[in-house]
Amino acid sequence: MSDTAVLHGTIVSAPALGRLEVTEGGYLVVIEGRIAGIFRVLPDEYAALPRWDYGSALILQGLVDLHLHAPQYPMLGTGMDKPLLEWLNAYAFPTEARFADPDYARTVYRDLAHKLIRGGTTRVCMFSSLHREATLILMEELERAGVTGYVGKVNMDRGSPDYLSETTEASEAETLRWLDEAQRFTRVRPILTPRFTPSCTNALMAFLGSLGEERALPIQSHLSENRQELELVASLHPDCDHYYKTYEKYGLFNERTVMAHCVWSDEEEREAMRKRGVTVVHCPDSNQNVCSGVAPVRKMLSEGLKVALGTDIAGGDSLSMFTAAASAVRASKARRILDDWQTEPLNESEAWYLATSAGAAFFGAKPGFQVGEKLHAIVLADDALFTPHPLSASERLGRALYLRLEGAIRSVWSEGRMIF
Repeated sequence: MSDTAVLHGTIVSAPALGRLEVTEGGYLVVIEGRIAGIFRVLPDEYAALPRWDYGSALILQGLVDLHLHAPQYPMLGTGMDKPLLEWLNAYAFPTEARFADPDYARTVYRDLAHKLIRGGTTRVCMFSSLHREATLILMEELERAGVTGYVGKVNMDRGSPDYLSETTEASEAETLRWLDEAQRFTRVRPILTPRFTPSCTNALMAFLGSLGEERALPIQSHLSENRQELELVASLHPDCDHYYKTYEKYGLFNERTVMAHCVWSDEEEREAMRKRGVTVVHCPDSNQNVCSGVAPVRKMLSEGLKVALGTDIAGGDSLSMFTAAASAVRASKARRILDDWQTEPLNESEAWYLATSAGAAFFGAKPGFQVGEKLHAIVLADDALFTPHPLSASERLGRALYLRLEGAIRSVWSEGRMIF
């Protein structure tokens, strides 16, 4: 498919938190995969380019999922009656162990990659399992489907069942081998992935910190998700009075880091994330499903932290970032109640920013549809049948977050290519 084209429709982007840019009946011009401009009247110089006329359909930014567990995809919706640590042992670890089988991994990951694209998710930060071969298969299937971003071979040398564990030496060796073999991919790149502090010995954390510094690799993990988890971390690292310090002391807490959840991060931990440029990934569905809590997202944003969204499947029960955005609004309303009505909830345009521009920033992308950026976009199907009276573009976007209609996504563009 050509990477040079003109897209015509109702163009909506989120250039800043809480602000939408709307061009009704606009023309989005893509030259060799990069945005050349958005115009109300198409300039003559672009008149001969291939044109995709979407009528009044919404043309939106592609969605970004900054936290999900690929090997948990087969267990979506399972075990939602258990808190985090019990859930991991009863459901997540046994499911992840199956990915020692490359054929099983291929079947699951091919389906996952296609589901992501059909849901409009074009960029991800994703956990694999500890299995090197399955991780490479995941990267291959994502790249083939058109998903871009980061995938990590999980490191875990303690605190898990014998059937899903590795020695420190094996973890280090397999990580180095995986990094070498992953060089063949161009759109899906490696990210270092200590599962979380309780899963990694000090020696393994030190190795990963040194490796990340040496190769300037991004890092992903979990932070302050659950109170029981906090107690466990404190017992393992009595020298650290905050969870974040168990990463910081090994060089794993910096501007290349994404940390999922941060539900229980106090003022000091939030300030440490702000100063070091760590990106917080808010996963509202997962936080409720496994009884972790309600993250203070409005407070984080007001304090200047970088915050984006993740589905966190299979703690979360949906791959849809539309669902994640709507859930972020709902969670913020719950937070408002818990804060005795002292904080403002998120609105829909703010949630959309977190689901798109905020996540894309981790990949170095500028917010919204900016000239020179590679095009990541989705086109929604015509929603006129479900509109009782004329709606603005922002109202139509808000409805899309909540309705999630079957077949709602008509087309998907990733890195300037139409892939669906």
